[in-house]
Amino acid sequence: MVFKRFIQIFLSLSIVFAGVIATGLWYSYQQLQQPLNLSQPLVFEVKRGMHARTILEQLNTQGAAISVTPVYIASRVFDVPQHLQAGFYEIQPQDSVANIWRKLRQGEQYLFQVTLVEGQTFAQWLKILASSQYLTLAAMNAEQDTITKALNQRLGTTHQSFEGLLFPDTYKYMAGTKAMEILVKSYTRMASELTEIWAQRSRDLPYEKPYELLIMASIIEKETGIGGERSKVSSVFVNRLRKGMRLQSDPTTIYGIENFDGNLTRAHLREVTEFNTYRINGLPPTPIAMPSRESLVAAAHPAETDYYYFVADGSGGHVFSKTLAEHNRAVNRYQRNQG
Repeated sequence: MVFKRFIQIFLSLSIVFAGVIATGLWYSYQQLQQPLNLSQPLVFEVKRGMHARTILEQLNTQGAAISVTPVYIASRVFDVPQHLQAGFYEIQPQDSVANIWRKLRQGEQYLFQVTLVEGQTFAQWLKILASSQYLTLAAMNAEQDTITKALNQRLGTTHQSFEGLLFPDTYKYMAGTKAMEILVKSYTRMASELTEIWAQRSRDLPYEKPYELLIMASIIEKETGIGGERSKVSSVFVNRLRKGMRLQSDPTTIYGIENFDGNLTRAHLREVTEFNTYRINGLPPTPIAMPSRESLVAAAHPAETDYYYFVADGSGGHVFSKTLAEHNRAVNRYQRNQG
């Protein structure tokens, strides 16, 4: 009787104990599926060799609603927190621990981004890349000529300058990406865009090759930021080229001035440089900035006008003129406040 009673008590306790364990595991399993309830998205670094429990502990210190020990045990029982890939991951407030293990196993790393802006120069872009977080800089801290040489070697090209040859856009990358890869992607994109636009260009343009259209697009980019004006600015320069007139573009002249201080003087306009289009005929030897697709299209499809001049109107736009007399009146009105 005593033995039978012992067996009954043992079985009862076993059932209770098993129920407690099952309840605990069920609770822990539920925690694997519950949102972390972060106050905002979190970019979290998983270092090489980091243990699953360490990951849970660090997430907990950064605001995630995690009971570390039960969730770790449940992870070991119900999930496989192994083969976790190092890197940076974006953890959303609605993510669960189960989602996190999936992301880490599949290497769904967070993509950082860098915006390379139209109208800026190659030198300015290199500074942006050098200051971008989690890019591997490699040659980016070298002199520009050294970077140009390294980029040529990477691409198998022989460009003297990469000014204008890179496409402005926002580029995404994983932590540890080489900055050179961003430049390669940008170069490839510009080559594709230029090839397409050159093939669809208006006929009888004064350009012998796509690179000349690229140079013109860069000038248009620097002359106006107003989309509706680009084709008219293009028409002015195309009309001048067709007539054998000098472009007389301030931005080209400024590009050729070393350590320009922001004050364009008459002395600058008289100085003979290869970029001073007040003194040279035709186009400068290279682009003067990175042009947008809109400026490339404007260079390929200038408006049909009789304009040969334009001047800033003081409000961000320009006044276009057909004759020098009209232009001089516009200059007096908008630049010299003489009527």
